Amino acid sequence: MIRFLLRFIGLCLLATAFVLFVYDGEKTIVNQHLAFLKFSEAWAIVDQASLTTVQEWLKQHALWAWDPYVQRCFDLPTWVVLGVAAMILIVLGRKKKPLIGYARN
Repeated sequence: MIRFLLRFIGLCLLATAFVLFVYDGEKTIVNQHLAFLKFSEAWAIVDQASLTTVQEWLKQHALWAWDPYVQRCFDLPTWVVLGVAAMILIVLGRKKKPLIGYARN
């Protein structure tokens, strides 16, 4: 059941990432320069208060990772972040390969 839920959420995130990829591509073609929706901007559209809360929590508890790593993740295109999250969930939810040559009891 958990594997199904992980794969389902992963596929929904992957579909959302594809839609946002097409949206960014359309915006780039119309404006004739590279334009994309940053992950932090998309999160702010959904819920500004939770974005601020998460950023402040990360600055307090993981300051060593905030500037070089996490802040750059917030500046990535939304479709990249959602695509990576989707791939991780899909891999976690896949069925285990059967062992060849071993009997399972």
